[in-house]
Amino acid sequence: MSDALPPAPSGFPDVPATFALPGPAGTLEVATAVPEAGEARAGTAVICHPNPQQGGTMRNKVVTMLERALRESGLATVRFNFRGIGASTGAFDHGDGESGDLVAVAQWVRQVRPGDALWLAGFSFGSYIALRSARSLGADALITVAPPAGRYEFAELAMPTCPWLVVQGEDDEVVDPQGVFDWIETLDPKPTLIRMPETGHFFHRRLMDLRGAVKNAVRPWLPGKTTA
Repeated sequence: MSDALPPAPSGFPDVPATFALPGPAGTLEVATAVPEAGEARAGTAVICHPNPQQGGTMRNKVVTMLERALRESGLATVRFNFRGIGASTGAFDHGDGESGDLVAVAQWVRQVRPGDALWLAGFSFGSYIALRSARSLGADALITVAPPAGRYEFAELAMPTCPWLVVQGEDDEVVDPQGVFDWIETLDPKPTLIRMPETGHFFHRRLMDLRGAVKNAVRPWLPGKTTA
């Protein structure tokens, strides 16, 4: 299936594109998009999808809404399928290999958009991958939606020092909301927390609320507009 994807372009595409990027386990399926020309800012967001063992892909509705919110905020966006999902080769690696996949994508972004701020974002398992990689990658901002505190060893991670947003539904049936809130209380400095009442894990009927919440929260962190 990966043979059907075109190879990675030499630069960041100026129209929506899907292509194959070399990754640590072979091929990574990558999708990019850019904001409206007049809204473009000097930043690129890489967005990580939820657990592939539960059907998570880069086309997940929460991931695509995160992508939309960040693109509407002026950032170029990159989604990708972790190893073994879609046209990405390899097999699930419980977070270790997936972190390597993110590093490969981030390195490509820095190669083709060297002047950009690098933002990382993720949903559920993807937020764990983004979080565990944010400090080592020197991310300029981090967005974690429904981070699976309690399911992974968050206490062992080096916490980021960049601006950081956590969005958590109060009726999440997959990630324990109170566990997330308790974990945040242990952090110093604390991330910006948005608690969304009457909201489950997949933000059913609340996706547009998620879009607005993210756009409002990240506005002060946005890099300057490009002059092109």
